[in-house]
Amino acid sequence: MATIDQQFVEYIVKTLVNNPEKVAVERKIDEKGVLLSLTVDPEDVGRVIGKRGVTAQAIRVLLRALGTKQDARYNLKIVNTDEERGEKHAKEEAPTPEPAESSEEPESATSELAEKTRAELADLDDLDI
Repeated sequence: MATIDQQFVEYIVKTLVNNPEKVAVERKIDEKGVLLSLTVDPEDVGRVIGKRGVTAQAIRVLLRALGTKQDARYNLKIVNTDEERGEKHAKEEAPTPEPAESSEEPESATSELAEKTRAELADLDDLDI
């Protein structure tokens, strides 16, 4: 059965993402306190992190408030589970023909955004909140 902290994070994140069925929160207790590892669909990682990490930071602030009430120190780690990452890089290395004009965002721009989001995620995981 999920603890109150897991349910709390799960509820918040499921309201933000497009694939709520893929949200999972794993709980571990270590020397630093309670570590909650959040796993979401790779498509939803950007939604959970938010622009410049604002959404992830807000979730961490709420967890800190919950920790005050529970006499616990919480850390939130957003786990990167992009299984398609290797496939995307393989596709980018292979030369592809120029697509016809399209209103969709080019894959290279999407990939750059994904890499930038991963870098921001790594920076946020280092924060001690």
